[in-house]
Amino acid sequence: MRELYSIPGCRIERVTRRSPAGTVIVVRPESSGARCPSCKASSDTPHSTYVRRPADLPAAGRSVQLQLHVRRFFCRNTKCARRTFAERLPGLLAPRARRTRRLATAQRAVGMTAGAEAGARLLPPLAMPTSPDTLLRLMHRAPLPALPTPRVLGVDDWALRKGRTYGSILVDLEAHRVVDLLPDRSASTVAAWLRHHPGVELITRDRSTEYARAATLGAPGAQQVADRWHLLLNVRQMVDRWLTGTHARLRALPEVVPGAESSSGRRHASFPRTRSEEHAGEESRARRVATYEEVRRLHRAGEPLLRISRTLRLARATVRKYARAEAFPERAVRVPGPSILDPFLEYLERRHAAGCENALVLWREIRARGFGGTSRQVHRWLQTRRTAPAGSTPLTRRGNAPNPSTPRPTGSLPSPKQLAWLCVQPQSALLPTEAATLARLEQDAEAARVVALARRFCEMVRERGVTRGAKPTSSCATFEQWLAEARTCGVRAVETFAQGLEHEGDAVRAALTTCWSNAQAEGQITKLKFLKRQMYGRVLMVTRKRGNLVMAERGP
Repeated sequence: MRELYSIPGCRIERVTRRSPAGTVIVVRPESSGARCPSCKASSDTPHSTYVRRPADLPAAGRSVQLQLHVRRFFCRNTKCARRTFAERLPGLLAPRARRTRRLATAQRAVGMTAGAEAGARLLPPLAMPTSPDTLLRLMHRAPLPALPTPRVLGVDDWALRKGRTYGSILVDLEAHRVVDLLPDRSASTVAAWLRHHPGVELITRDRSTEYARAATLGAPGAQQVADRWHLLLNVRQMVDRWLTGTHARLRALPEVVPGAESSSGRRHASFPRTRSEEHAGEESRARRVATYEEVRRLHRAGEPLLRISRTLRLARATVRKYARAEAFPERAVRVPGPSILDPFLEYLERRHAAGCENALVLWREIRARGFGGTSRQVHRWLQTRRTAPAGSTPLTRRGNAPNPSTPRPTGSLPSPKQLAWLCVQPQSALLPTEAATLARLEQDAEAARVVALARRFCEMVRERGVTRGAKPTSSCATFEQWLAEARTCGVRAVETFAQGLEHEGDAVRAALTTCWSNAQAEGQITKLKFLKRQMYGRVLMVTRKRGNLVMAERGP
């Protein structure tokens, strides 16, 4: 039995069967004496004996419980505060533990692999049952391994509670593993970590000024690399800010007819609104106009944007948009998305051309062809195509029937956010209608300069042509030319963006001439979010164990 099931520091006296699935092993310590845990003096004078019943690793698929007879000894040191003490078995059992060290190690390994909830469901068939909370405690108590300081480090922030509590994640980009999780995203915390871990040669980060300052303070000799995805994001945000202020002026530009229609089988305008919807829309617009005028008045009076935001109880982004707008920013016309009516539009157009203007009849016909919607959608589609009022239309409203020959109002323009997205897309990826929208914008001289500069910057970032170990290409020279043009283009938003790039020019140039980016850190954050969602909203503390992210229960 000793060869098959050894117990460190103990001898087995007998084995009994507790239940069909459990076994009890009676053991006693082999030593004749013990040392006092306080004064370390040896003693072989027994005082008494008591029994501990810890769980141990299973044997032959059966759970095992030890019946350990532990002795108490007199302490012979007269200066020691202890009169008696219990012998300890550090190789087998921790003080006051209900499971052996080797069982706790096995349960912790299952928890690290499967998680607390899944691990607790997996352990009973393995004859090592325990609760999810116990697995969380075991994982939280596991010591952190000593990892080497990474040479290439990725730094990014992650949200423990979005909008409230943020931390920092540090990733070894060469080893593809998490190095550490920091409790906040301040420059002092990240710089302190870097000072305690010298040897970092390259740091990738987003364009946060906190992380830039932390890298400068904690690792002044390390090369900083700005993340390319964030550079593309920032140029889109810059175009969005400029378009927000000039959107009213650009809406007056004449439309450009695209060379080909790519989506002729879909609607290109929303259904007409009812009278109540139009009235509600007019009231909403009047309130927004009044708010816009008040923001402009306070801004012209010299009030800071933050104070205006607090006074009027508006979001800072809304106050900034109103303050920078040359005219009241109208809401963009919503382009309808895909509809379940789209596959049947061709049939409806044919039937309407044949003279059918009965919406219920049309609805029944397309329902027989597989349409799963209601008749209201057909009614709204037919509303703008009627040549005469419907028979159910009240006499008082028959004079207000829409005239299909009346041309629909033109001049609609996508929202600034949608336009900014089109400006940073490769030209080869644009649809004919999207290319026509950009051509309409470029009729304005200032808009043409902004779109050209944004497009050139995106191409420069995407087509840098740098691979691992390759020499720097002409990207830096192209960047310097672009920077010189952007600083003198006469558009304030572009000039401000160029000044920010020039301020951290070394990090931007490194992004254009090296292969490193923050993509791995973003991937680890995605994994971290998955771990958070596994706990179904419980309060968590996510920690790093052996280079992996694990969950742990957060204390009160």
